[in-house]
Amino acid sequence: MSEARILSVGTALPPHRIGQGEVKSFARSLFGRTHRDIERLMPLFDNVHVEGRNFCVPIEWFDERHTFPERNDLYIEHALALSEKAARRAMSLADTEPEDVGAVLFVSTTGFATPSLDSKLLFALGLSENTRRVPVWGLGCAGGASGLALAADHARLRPEKAVLLVAVELSGLTFQRDDASKANLISTSLFADGAAAVVVGCNDGEGPSILGSRSTTWPGTEDVMGWELIETGLKVELSRDVPKIVHERFLKDLSEACASVGLEAEDLKHFVLHPGGAKVLAAFEETLGLPEGALVHSRSVLRDHGNMSAPTVLFILKRFLERGEHRPGDVGVLSAMGPGFSCEHVFFRCT
Repeated sequence: MSEARILSVGTALPPHRIGQGEVKSFARSLFGRTHRDIERLMPLFDNVHVEGRNFCVPIEWFDERHTFPERNDLYIEHALALSEKAARRAMSLADTEPEDVGAVLFVSTTGFATPSLDSKLLFALGLSENTRRVPVWGLGCAGGASGLALAADHARLRPEKAVLLVAVELSGLTFQRDDASKANLISTSLFADGAAAVVVGCNDGEGPSILGSRSTTWPGTEDVMGWELIETGLKVELSRDVPKIVHERFLKDLSEACASVGLEAEDLKHFVLHPGGAKVLAAFEETLGLPEGALVHSRSVLRDHGNMSAPTVLFILKRFLERGEHRPGDVGVLSAMGPGFSCEHVFFRCT
């Protein structure tokens, strides 16, 4: 079977850059109306280790009430624009022409569109009307890793064509002004908007080869993360148990995933891990026994951009590849966890 490779990664950010200090002041004013102990909760905004984030709307938008249709219209407009920008960058970096693309995998969980946005993206990019469309919804933070695995599988089936993976999330548009829950406060400190695209192909060019992948969904964990559909849109459901899940389940799952593709955990030299948040990264380091600096790219993307959900791990992948701190033959893993509660692993070999 042909060997699938990561040929390029392109990213895109919306225009409104908001510093963490500004978000902290906004949250103090808004959540302080219902939380008498708001000052006790404010250190959260420093402890997540986020310095700034990008959104498709200005900060004033978050202090207003919005209908579900209004939010979704903004999602369709901005998700399509960001997806096109990220995809064009990825295609340019890989020297991939529109006629070279045989399939588009479109990953998103923060809005709705039928037909799905990939139908519009096809023609915006000049792709063939016969391009296969694979929209994927509901994976949340795990979507970037799962999408990469699916793209590799599809590329192996049709090695003569490239596969374009696009992951876009506009988490800011799901913000519920009247939700005074701590889950919403945590989300306000952490989540952001962004898009990433990856070109995967089976040519002989440079780029890490994808060795295999594995998915796990743990029973009885569906309440860890997800959406509640309410009249004004999508309301976040977020458990504090994610670091605990990492401590209790991640290493065993990773070891089994390695074995499924003929590797051992000791073979792994590089870890491209979706950060979730600062506590989740600390749990990864403790569980895996990683030395200081092993997750520097995960930490720097979290610091610079926050948690953009599905695209985040692809931002980290781009930073890892650009820094060139790997050697030919090094084996690594790209991992992310998300609603299900699920864990996705993609194994790669550097060139």
